[in-house]
Amino acid sequence: MTTAPAPDELLATCWSSAGDAASDRADLRSPLSLRERVEAASAAGFRGFGLLSDDLPAAVTAYGLTGIRDLLADNGITHLELEGIPWWWDVGAHEQESFRVRHALLEAAEVLGARHLKVTPDGDDGPWDRGLWAARFAELAAQAHDVGARLGIEFFPWSNVASLAEGLQLVTAAGHPAGGVIIDTWHVARAGTPPADLAAVPLERIIGVELNDADECVVGTLFEDTVHRRRYCGEGDFDLTAMITDLRSAGWTGPWGVEILSDEHRTQPVGEALRRAATSARHALETAPALAS
Repeated sequence: MTTAPAPDELLATCWSSAGDAASDRADLRSPLSLRERVEAASAAGFRGFGLLSDDLPAAVTAYGLTGIRDLLADNGITHLELEGIPWWWDVGAHEQESFRVRHALLEAAEVLGARHLKVTPDGDDGPWDRGLWAARFAELAAQAHDVGARLGIEFFPWSNVASLAEGLQLVTAAGHPAGGVIIDTWHVARAGTPPADLAAVPLERIIGVELNDADECVVGTLFEDTVHRRRYCGEGDFDLTAMITDLRSAGWTGPWGVEILSDEHRTQPVGEALRRAATSARHALETAPALAS
């Protein structure tokens, strides 16, 4: 008798449930309460949830860390992603602020049982010290490991860590087993990375995967395009079937993050937006061939 494969689990990344909030605004905080967001994600069938560091203080004030833990558990959320440590690589003017946010996220990760922390590169793409970045990433990966989590860096095509290859180079230089990359299909496609390259990524270096889609042509800058014009899975021009198939070839079984950032998405009621995000992502996963057992 054959056993049916476990269904793919979805994780709503922080921006997917944030409502009318965007990463190009001065205030990154979501206007929605954590309860609204978690309950909407659960109702849409998500079993993972992402929370931005900017939204953590209000959530802690409202519920306390143990209250957040209970809220997630009561709604069937078993995978938690925490993200957003500004200037995590800095040893200069921003170090104190970076340390404050880092401490808060690490404390939350330990109490909440977070799956991983996510950090991002320097979007200004200025000169940078690769050795320093590798050392700081290794330090943060060790701290994440100490609280039972892992650490992933998400590469951005407009940044100093612009591609999957560059992200893997940084992670390899850091050399900590708890460190790896976050693979977002938008960044894979916009960086011109062939989907087949995904199959060769060592599974132990894949911390998270994020699904989304977009039109073939970029409108405005890459940053403007990614913040305002992403599309739901299957509604754009990406070869999601190939990307999902190759990620499965690498051994990835989830959770599959769904990260939708667009003017269309953020102006819908959060429940409706998350249902559409989940339904389209499930369809993309079901369309991609499953690996033979």
